[in-house]
This record gives sequence, C-alpha cells and structure tokens, in this order.
Amino acid sequence: MFSKILIANRGEIACRIIATARRLGVATVAVHSEADRRARHVALADEAVLIGPAPAAESYLCADKVIAAAKRSGAEAIHPGYGFLSENAAFAEAIEAAGLVFIGPPAEAIRAMGSKATSKALMDQAGVPLVPGYHGADQDPVGLARAAQEIGFPVLVKASAGGGGKGMRVVHDPADLGAAIEGAGREAKAAFGDDRLLIEKYLGRPRHVEVQVFADAHGNAVHLFERDCSLQRRHQKVIEEAPAPDLPDEVRQRMGAAAVAAARAIGYRGAGTVEFLCQDGGFFFIEMNTRLQVEHPVTEMITGLDLVEWQLRVAAGEPLPLAQEAITATGHAFEARLYAEDPGRDFLPAAGWISHLAFPPADPHTRIDSGVVEGDRVSVHYDPMLAKLIVWDRDRASALRRLKSALAATRLAGLETNLAFLNAVAGHPAFARGGIDTGFLDRERETLIPESGPADDTTLALATLYLLKERAVLARTRAAASTDPTSPWHDSGGWRLNDDNHTDFVFTDAHGRHPVVAHDRPRGHELELPSGRVQASAELEPDGTLLAEIDGLRRTVTVLRDGAELLVINAGRQHRLGLFDPAKADDDETAGGRLAAPMPGKVVKVLVGAGTEVSAGTPLIVLEAMKMEHTLIAPADGVVAALHYAVGEQVDEGVDLLAFEARPE
Repeated sequence: MFSKILIANRGEIACRIIATARRLGVATVAVHSEADRRARHVALADEAVLIGPAPAAESYLCADKVIAAAKRSGAEAIHPGYGFLSENAAFAEAIEAAGLVFIGPPAEAIRAMGSKATSKALMDQAGVPLVPGYHGADQDPVGLARAAQEIGFPVLVKASAGGGGKGMRVVHDPADLGAAIEGAGREAKAAFGDDRLLIEKYLGRPRHVEVQVFADAHGNAVHLFERDCSLQRRHQKVIEEAPAPDLPDEVRQRMGAAAVAAARAIGYRGAGTVEFLCQDGGFFFIEMNTRLQVEHPVTEMITGLDLVEWQLRVAAGEPLPLAQEAITATGHAFEARLYAEDPGRDFLPAAGWISHLAFPPADPHTRIDSGVVEGDRVSVHYDPMLAKLIVWDRDRASALRRLKSALAATRLAGLETNLAFLNAVAGHPAFARGGIDTGFLDRERETLIPESGPADDTTLALATLYLLKERAVLARTRAAASTDPTSPWHDSGGWRLNDDNHTDFVFTDAHGRHPVVAHDRPRGHELELPSGRVQASAELEPDGTLLAEIDGLRRTVTVLRDGAELLVINAGRQHRLGLFDPAKADDDETAGGRLAAPMPGKVVKVLVGAGTEVSAGTPLIVLEAMKMEHTLIAPADGVVAALHYAVGEQVDEGVDLLAFEARPE
C-alpha cells in the first residue's frame, strides 16, 4: 500500500478519496486553484499545493503542474478522481514517466475507450452488442449527414471523446442536423480537446443501465452488479439506483458477463463502468468510463465494499480482494445529485454564496458525499454539483422512503438548486413503480417543474409567524441588554391606542405583493390572509426550525433569512419571499429591449450582427458556463439593435449582451 497519494481533483470526490485514504493510514495531498484555497478538500487533506488560477485550464487541467506537485510533496501515486484529467491517456503516461503510479487503468485502455469509435469496434470484436451507428474517421459534415440518413432519424450526435452529456445532441429533423453537428463538435472541443463525432440510432424509450467492473494486474476481472441511471436531464444523471429495478435475471447475468468481457478485451486494470442502453429485452453497449463514476456509492451501499480502497490496492499491485462468487448484493440504494442550477430555466447552472447548508445526519442508512460547506462560494469555473445524498434499505420501497426523507431534511439557501426538483422526482408515482426510461424527465417536465405561482396562504402564514417570532426574540434580547427590561418600548405585540393590536406585512415575489395582517390573540395570532382568516401559533428554534400550528394543523418547517429575503422550506418545497419596503421607490423599469446573460460565462459564438432582423426563437448568442453551452434566443420578432460583447469575452450574470427592438404588433 502507498504511504502518500496526491488527489488531482476537487469537490466531493476529493473529500471521498481523502476519507478512505485516512482510514487506510495513507497520507493525502490536495491540489487546488486560487478559487479553492478554502475548499473543504483542502482543509481535509494532510497537505495542499496551489497549482494555478481559478480557470480549470490553468490549474486542474495542467498535467505538468499536478505531477510537479506530487513530486514536490513526496507522493508516490496520483488519484485522478473523475472529471478533469481522469480519462486522459497522456496524463497517465506522464505520471508513469515521472516514476509515479497512476491510480487508474493503463493508458492504452484509456485511449481505446476514450474514442467511442475505437471502443465500439473493439466491443464488436469482443461480441458485446452495439447500437446501430456510424463510428468512422470521416468527419466531414456531408459524410456525417449521409451516415445519419442511412441510419434513419432520429439520431444521436455525440462526441467521440469524453462523456457526461457534453457534445451530445438528439436530432429528429434532418434540417437540424447541421447545427447539431457544429454545436456538438464545438462543445466537445471545449470539454475534451477533441471535436470528433459519431452518429448513432436514437432509441425511443431505453433505460440506461451500467455495470461496475474491476480488474487487477494478475488477470482477474469481476463485476459488482449494475446501476440504473435512466433519470437524466440534458443527458446527465440526476438520480441513480442499484440494483436496476425490474431487470430480468437472465438479462442481468448476460449484461454482467458482457461488461467483464469488455474489460478483458482491452487489458483493463482498476475501476471502470460499462454503460448500456436497454430496450425490449435487449441491451447495447454505449461506452466504457475508464474511471470511478459519480454514482459509485450506490454500488458500495449494496455490496458493503469501498471501491476507492479497491482502487488503491489494485494500483499498488495487489490482487482483487474478492473473487466473483464472493461478491454479493443486499438491499437497495439510491443516490440523488444536488446541483447548483435552476430547473425552471432549463437547468441553467447557478453560482453564488451558500448562506445556509444543513444535511440529514449520517447513519448506516444515509450517507452524504459533499465538497461544500456553509459559507462557500460556488464558482462558475467548475461543475455545479454540490453534494450526493445516498440512502440504503432492505428493499426499493423502503430505500425510496429514506431518499424522500433525506431530501426533505436538506436545507440550502443562497443560490438556486435542484432540491425541490429532486423532491418532486422522488415523490412521482411512476418513479415509485420503477423501470422508467431516459425520456421520463423530459415527458414529465410540467409536473416535476410546475409553473411557479404566487405564494399560497400557507407559505404566507409561515413567513408571517417566523417574522413575528423573530421580532419577539429580538425584543427580549434587547430588553435583557437594556437598563430597563420592563420598559413598554420593548414590547413587540403590536399594541395601538384605541385600535386592535396588529402588525402589517407585505410580502413580494415574482407575481406581485401579498398583504398579511397579524392580530395578537391570547393563544397566538389571527392572520388575515388573501383568502381569509386563520388562527395560528408557533415556536421558533435557533436553527430556523418553525413549529407552527395553523387552524389546528401542526407542521414543522424551516424558514431561513437570505439577506433581505425569506426562504420558506415546507415538505421539501421552497418559496422565496421578499418584504415590501414602502420607504423605497418602486422600480418600474422592465427588461424590454435587453437580453441579459442568465449566468456568468464566456461568449463562444455570436450568431447575428447589429441590424439583423430575427423572428421569435432565433438563436442569437451561445454562452459557455460550467462546461456546458447555452443558447440565448430572440424573445420576439424584431431587430438586433446593437451587440455589446464579442466571441471570447467573459460576461457576468445579468449584463446586457445586446440591445433588442421588438417589432410592434
């Protein structure tokens, strides 16, 4: 076993590797960018080395800086985690050339599987089933279009290198193929440094099932069962589970055998994942990820094994700890990925400060893998995943109940997240039944991401009760600190001369103002809400937990202060409210005539010029942020009056990218 390793990554995976290494008595070295000086993985590691500025291209993606840090610190091996340089064959070769150990597969295996075209040819030779498609070297758009026509629409245009949904487009109409090829190639080049593409038949309603494999340098290869990763948005996984529900045992066994055959075909070593699409009783090879996967914890939960420990032991030259017949699976596990993103805006990544963060406590059934803590800033430079909530129980139904409970107990404020979306998915009846396909989230978008409406009476009542209790606590604190604790000036009960004692509030959200009047009563409050009056009372805990009773119905919720706003978290749903201040003038300016950047990012393409007449929905500008491209479209028919930014320029969220004049109706 190694005495010291360097972790060439950040976030929750770096923290995860550090935890295993510490348990094994292995010292750890963290590398970090200037933006990550105070990151959680840096604080947890035994040593830390600064390797460059915030952009990943100048820090985490600089192989020479990472290797220099390893040699300087005396590390014997480098663990790449996932993402960044984890599937970079040249990086693996450079590590070996430097006299260090790469905790991953041989460079030849990475290179073989890194090219989807090459990997599919190898899998075809190994007898692994393939999706019909074009994996050739001719990358001329005309040739790719010809291949697509031969395969038949709809087709999937995807990057030959990399994964994670980047450089991937589904094309239903031949007229859209050119733009899809151009966009996928550009995104693939930015993410992987390789713009080669392949074309495959797009399966209508497949499931995405992957098999965890492991191999050592002694000729042993095993699988550790499968995971279902069908819940995806924008081709990226949201919730994973193991084992795959409603998968016939015969298919499960054949799939496991095919995955092991795939690993043996390329002389694999270490942890890898062989991914398949399953439909109508058949399964088809998609790709092999030559690294540890984000969703590996669900496999750990059902097998009771530590896959990072297996990686370290295999890399150190040890044989696999267990033979295939000794590997067993028990129970069921789920993993939900918590992202900084806005589901209501097509899952646009979000950046900002985490003002409040609380997870459910860890226990044998619940595990939290996170790379952030309260007070951290989520940067535009890196992937927006904040944490993974992993649960286990004896069967799928029990595990799903634990997942819903863990999501409902998670509290996060300060920036947009997909927490409410995850709650909605976990609670969907179709998901409870199991066996859903990769198109589920797109089909159920309206039910899972409903149009935001105005705050309902319950939300307004909870916000009002919180403010009343907050004021009462503040009044008691000030009274205790004053020279006259009994002074009536410390009373917060809304007493008025010759009038009913009451307090007026006006809450605001995107749908307008919502007045509430709170009357003090002997046993609590009477609240005048938009739809009528209710009797209410509450107690406020120091952590923001509100124990409320409204018309006899008790509930425990969380209300958090986020600057001048309140975040009401009730049954896993969040509603953000402002407080109207009549002392401030109304801002009646509208966003008409502007097109603002929805997030910080870089302008990678400007599709129109000043003076261009466009129709509603016309693509105007393409932004790149958090390793994904986002196309901004014309909000109406009109004319682009002026462009404010050029290709290559960085922009902040909210800046005006161009001036737009809508055509009069």
